[in-house]
Amino acid sequence: MKIDLRSDTVTKPTKEMLEVMMKAQVGDDVFREDETMNTLEKRIAELFGKESALFFPSGTMANQTAIKLHTQPGEQVICDKYAHIYNYESGGASFNSGVSCRLLDGHRGMFTANQVIEAINPDAYYYAKTSLVEVENTTNKGGGACWDYNELVKIKQVCDEHNLGFHLDGARLWHALVVKNETAKQYGVLFDTISVCLSKGLGCPVGSVLVGDADIMKDALRIRKIFGGNMRQVGYLAAAGLYALDHNINRLEEDHKKAKELGEVLSKLSQVKSVEPIETNIVIFELHKDVNEKAFLNKIEDNNIHIIGMGGGKLRMVTHLDYTQLMHEKVLECLQTF
Repeated sequence: MKIDLRSDTVTKPTKEMLEVMMKAQVGDDVFREDETMNTLEKRIAELFGKESALFFPSGTMANQTAIKLHTQPGEQVICDKYAHIYNYESGGASFNSGVSCRLLDGHRGMFTANQVIEAINPDAYYYAKTSLVEVENTTNKGGGACWDYNELVKIKQVCDEHNLGFHLDGARLWHALVVKNETAKQYGVLFDTISVCLSKGLGCPVGSVLVGDADIMKDALRIRKIFGGNMRQVGYLAAAGLYALDHNINRLEEDHKKAKELGEVLSKLSQVKSVEPIETNIVIFELHKDVNEKAFLNKIEDNNIHIIGMGGGKLRMVTHLDYTQLMHEKVLECLQTF
C-alpha cells in the first residue's frame, strides 16, 4: 500500500466523480459553448459575488493571467518572500508580464498593512511603479497558515488609497474558509481577482478558476489564449469541479484533523527540532542539524510512505482526500517506531 503525502494534488477522482464526469454535457469551450463549463464558471463567480469567472488548466496559469491583468511591463508586485508566484511559478511574473516582485519578510507567508505601505515605491520615474499586492491563503511554504481577515481588510484599504490592484492566490482558500468559518463572498468583497484550485484538496484531476468583476476580467480570455490555455470539450473537467463543490469542501475538516495528529506524533520524536503550527492540511517540520535528512526520508520510504524534503532539514506532509484512516494509522505507527 503506497501512502503519498507529498501533496494534495496526487488524488484521483472517486468513482462517483468519474460517473458525473462521464455524463457531462459538453461543447466547444473556445466558442464558449460548453454548458457544463459555463455552469461551473457562473457558480464560482456567484459564490464569490463576482461578475466573471474563467477556468484554467493550472493555478499557475490563473495567477499569471491575474498578474498580467493588473500590471504593465516594468511595474512591480508586492508579495511575501514565501509567495507561490515568486518561488514556484518558474519566474513567470518576469517572463510573462515583465514585472518585478518586491518581497516582504512576513511571518509564515503573511505580512501586515504597514509592511505594504513601507514597500510602495515613491512616485518617481526612476522607481518601478508599484501596481499590485498579492497574498496567498492558505500559505504553502508557511505550512498551511490562514490569514487574519482583519489584516486583509487593512491591506485592502492601503490598496484603495494607493490605487493598487489586490490579488488572492487562493489555491487552498477552501481550507481557510472551513477553519475560519468564513465565506467566499467575504473574500470577493476584498479582492479584485481571486484564483481558486479544484485539484488541491477538492479531489479534481485538473483545474483552477480565476474570478473578478467584468472590468478587470475583460481581457482574461485573450490572455488565456496567449498562454495556450484555451480548451475544447472541457465540460468533463467542469463536471468534476461541480461535484467537488457539492461534496468535498466540508470534509476538509478530516484532513485538518489528521494533519494535527501527525504533528502531535512528530513533535515527540527526538529527531524533530520543531513542527510548524498546524491549522489546515499541511505539516512542515524541521529536523535537528545532526539528523541526516536523506536517511530520515529513506526510512520513511522503506515503509512505502512518501513525503517531500524541502531542503535545509525541513520536510513536508500534506493530508488529502485519498489519505485514508487506515493509511493514517500506519503512518502514525511508523513514526512512533523512529
